[in-house]
Amino acid sequence: METFPWADEVDCAVTVCDTEGVILYMNEKARATFAKHGDLIGRNLFDCHGERSREMIRRMLATGGTNAYTIEKQGVRKMIYQTAWKEHGEIRGLVEISMEIPYEMPHYIRK
Repeated sequence: METFPWADEVDCAVTVCDTEGVILYMNEKARATFAKHGDLIGRNLFDCHGERSREMIRRMLATGGTNAYTIEKQGVRKMIYQTAWKEHGEIRGLVEISMEIPYEMPHYIRK
């Protein structure tokens, strides 16, 4: 299993996959979030998503792009941030960071 020490103890769920969609790493919060699905490390993201999501994953892997959105599930709001991760400029896979956010959140415009 690959290690991503920066993600081990952050207060958000972190999942990392390779360029084929195979899950390489999940921190403790991500494992707890998806515990009902069993151990997902080594499984493929494409098997867990619908066609619309699979197309977005393929696009991010091809372009190095990013996808960000918010969700609400069981009364908890989260921001989901998915982006390509790279080594020496080469796309190596995707990382998804899921963080709980408050219902009312300040928005600042900075100059």
